[in-house]
Amino acid sequence: MLLRLAYLGLTNVFAVLRLLPTSNRDKDIEILVLRHQIMVLQRQLGNEQIRFDNGDRAFLAALLHRLPRDVLSRMRLLVRPETVLRWHRDLLARRHAR
Repeated sequence: MLLRLAYLGLTNVFAVLRLLPTSNRDKDIEILVLRHQIMVLQRQLGNEQIRFDNGDRAFLAALLHRLPRDVLSRMRLLVRPETVLRWHRDLLARRHAR
């Protein structure tokens, strides 16, 4: 899991570096496209649950835990904001248990 988390972090660092020279308009368009893709996935999946592995959970929890709950509730996510917050609590509990 630690290797997967490091890989996700590194690939996202490169993604951020790729976005630096991009204009705000292009970033907004990319965000809209990604949101639309999430809506299509949710529509196709219906009531089926999406399975995240531990690395994905840890990465999403680390990215989203600082956002206020109202901001999280407005975001288009594949999971409920409460789930992300629970992942973060579980991640911290596992870290402190060691």
